[in-house]
Amino acid sequence: MPLLLDFKVTNFLLWAVGAVIGVGAFASRTLRARCVALGRAVRLPGVGERVLILGSGVLAGELMEAMKARGSRWTIVGVIPEVRSVGPAPPYPVMGSLEDLDLIVGKVRPHRIVVALDERRGRLPVGPLLQSRVRGVAVEEGVEFYERLMRRLAIDALNPSALIFSDGFQRRRVAGFVGRGMSLFLSALGIAVTAPLWPLIALAIRLDSRGPVVFRQERVGRGGRKFGLLKFRTMLTEGANGSSWVRDNTARITRTGSFLRWSHLDELPQLINVLRGDMNLVGPRPHPVSNFELFSARIPFYALRAAIRPGVTGWAQVRYRYANTLEEESEKMRYDLYYIKHRSLWFDLRILVRTARILLMGLRPEREVAERSPAVPHTTKVRAA
Repeated sequence: MPLLLDFKVTNFLLWAVGAVIGVGAFASRTLRARCVALGRAVRLPGVGERVLILGSGVLAGELMEAMKARGSRWTIVGVIPEVRSVGPAPPYPVMGSLEDLDLIVGKVRPHRIVVALDERRGRLPVGPLLQSRVRGVAVEEGVEFYERLMRRLAIDALNPSALIFSDGFQRRRVAGFVGRGMSLFLSALGIAVTAPLWPLIALAIRLDSRGPVVFRQERVGRGGRKFGLLKFRTMLTEGANGSSWVRDNTARITRTGSFLRWSHLDELPQLINVLRGDMNLVGPRPHPVSNFELFSARIPFYALRAAIRPGVTGWAQVRYRYANTLEEESEKMRYDLYYIKHRSLWFDLRILVRTARILLMGLRPEREVAERSPAVPHTTKVRAA
């Protein structure tokens, strides 16, 4: 009996010690994972993924610049160029060719491989990539990595099939109904709250210059349908030439109009457009009809903007400055497509909160100063009268 009791006690102690060790190991791994996640969140030096990039074209270059701008969250351990790469050599170690991918992975030991090849037919090293995944190395499409990193779409590198078979670009009927109801409610509330300002704005416009108080301009809405966008007039009607270019209209802005544009009070009548069904509170900004053909011909996937109602504010508005060139308009299109792909009620609320911060605190869009597109000789309209 004492022997049996000793045996049971011994087994219990061994089980308890094993349980403590197991719990301790689990807690240690969990704590370590949390610390790594926290380190990545705050971007502590020395904490982050080792990334190997396949490709040396435009997309690969943009990814390298984006990761460099975000500090030490990622470490680019090497770049494997394409056979027919163009442009200058990347500012990171060039690691041979795609045929040597298996050996290169064993040498640099990346945590993630980003495939950013401009041309993949006959070049994609399928076998080594599969082996890398089996060994625990993450393998990701360059376009998807760019989207997750930049919160916009790489429209220059997108294939139509990537959009057709994507999980995004869908919105459930219930979510759309709730989102539309939110736009109607907040627009009606906004009109009620700002109603005392409308007569004062109208009086200031009339005293400052002759012409109508409210300006109406044809814009392109959902499904390509034209509608009249309403704004408080900020320009002189005398000498109006119908130009859609900012450079042609700057001299016509009135003193009252300058203040209304600075405070964004000229946008208030668009709440009526929301109630009419022309717009939502959140969505891509509607472009003038005069620019529609130009943008359709020059900006990839531009027609997708017409899949949803345009908005008073949008993801491009809170992330990027006003566009003054066709190239900058293309840049904003990247954000518009990202919004259309990922739109949801929570996304809309997030955009509305950021818009309120910009309006109330005088903040600038997040990338207004951080990223400047090079100027091109042709400018496009952003701020209409």
